Amino acid sequence: MKIPKSLLVDPEKNSVYGAFAVALSIWAFSYSVIFGQVLVLAYYAVWLPLILVDYRRFLRQLSSAWLPLLFAAYVCFSVFWSQAPGITARTAIQYLSHIACAYVAARTVSVRTLTLGALIGIFVVLLYSLKVGGYSEDVLDGTYNFVGAFASKNQIGFVGSLGIYFSVVFLAFLRRGRLSFILTVPVVLLSAYVLVVSHSATSMASIPAVLALIALLAMTKLLSRRYRRVIFLVGAGLIVVVAFVALNLGLMDFVLGLFGKDSTLTGRTYLWEQGWNAAQRSPILGVGYAAYWVQGFAEAERLWNEFYITTRTGFHFHNTYVEALVELGFTGAAMVSLIMLRTLYGHVSTVIFKAWQSESVILFGVMVLLLIRSFVEVEILNPYIMGSFLMYFSYFKLARLPVTRTRWSPAFEPADAARGEPAWPRNVGRPAADAS
Repeated sequence: MKIPKSLLVDPEKNSVYGAFAVALSIWAFSYSVIFGQVLVLAYYAVWLPLILVDYRRFLRQLSSAWLPLLFAAYVCFSVFWSQAPGITARTAIQYLSHIACAYVAARTVSVRTLTLGALIGIFVVLLYSLKVGGYSEDVLDGTYNFVGAFASKNQIGFVGSLGIYFSVVFLAFLRRGRLSFILTVPVVLLSAYVLVVSHSATSMASIPAVLALIALLAMTKLLSRRYRRVIFLVGAGLIVVVAFVALNLGLMDFVLGLFGKDSTLTGRTYLWEQGWNAAQRSPILGVGYAAYWVQGFAEAERLWNEFYITTRTGFHFHNTYVEALVELGFTGAAMVSLIMLRTLYGHVSTVIFKAWQSESVILFGVMVLLLIRSFVEVEILNPYIMGSFLMYFSYFKLARLPVTRTRWSPAFEPADAARGEPAWPRNVGRPAADAS
């Protein structure tokens, strides 16, 4: 039996396969630590073979992906100055292949299919976590939080916030018929419940802000481009002013208090200080990708001990840019910041300065969510993580590829009609010219 290529790689026709691939990827991102390499191999199996199905699709406008490819190459080359070259080499190859999977997904899956697959995958992931029913005590703040099958409350909180976000944008922009409401209600309720019982302050604080921003962008559809630009500039200025006032008048501490946090963010500021000090030892290139949190290294062992990390794995500086400074230096931190900013600006500029598109609104909201979390979590620097997959998917979606359609040759030659001659079918002999 031959399967048409379009059912696998055409974004307008592969909604079934695409949603399945996205759902399986989310399961792999969530539980590959539990189920091992089988899930990772399944993640590769749903994306990388598509290159063989239609390789021309992925070579088209490949130059538009130069920045992530440059960053991936830099990550791989860091093995030459890494203090743990073996770990750097293995993890860098994983990260490069992870970016390749996101590239394939962006070229073959529409935003609507991504949303559908994410809703299915998130629902199944949260159901499994409810079945496991794991709880964990936070030694630093003394709280007892639901973690399900995850290693921390922030991980399951992120999944819950994505469940709410994709449900809202699906109903607002992508639904088709009343059945959409019935299908998304269980996802919303389950995600909200998990978000509450996990007590993840980062997730609970970020999702309302992102949804409010999406609502404002949705309303701009009713305005002309001129008014969109004015509102965008005024809104951006207000955000800067409000942030400045909040920092100087102590409003930030008040907001943190609402979520049970203090000004140290449960020890995060101390971690950032330690990371900054570590970055000063190799400020340009860093210590090598994934080469800091290594068992047996004195600084990593000290911080694991201070923060009661008995497993001595799965820890970081709780700040994407501090982590990047330590591992990849100012060079790597600048690259990952450029990727983030380029993706954010690319999608918001489409909404504000070009033709309004719901896909760009949705991906811009995803990027804002990742941006907010990037200051307190590390979710875009590691392979097999939902945050990094969504960021690179959003980046690669900036390239608008031309739609390929079958070109039909006209049955009659139009040039004959333009000269006033009778139109003769192609490949049919003409009458001999009149010699007289």
